[in-house]
Amino acid sequence: MAKLTITGRDGRQATIDGKAGWSVMENIRSAGFDELLALCGGCCSCATCHVHVDQEWLARLPAMGADEDDLLDSSSHRRPNSRLSCQIEFDAALDGLAVAIAPED
Repeated sequence: MAKLTITGRDGRQATIDGKAGWSVMENIRSAGFDELLALCGGCCSCATCHVHVDQEWLARLPAMGADEDDLLDSSSHRRPNSRLSCQIEFDAALDGLAVAIAPED
């Protein structure tokens, strides 16, 4: 299985077997990181699943859509490596992906 490494807001880190076909958000929540609120359930309408992606992975991810970009603009914690985890579908090509949950706005 493909691995996904998650760092929580408190620095707790876990490497899990990610489920292909699930979003990174769904995998994070399934791993017990409840601080990732994901209030909209993955509909790209709230930005509460904001993560910072490890720099080496940015070029391998699908391009950010306009809605995702607009939602991230509302965050005071936006960085060049910010993404909404609901918009990244996890699969074997992302084996080793590392993300950190962004601070809450």
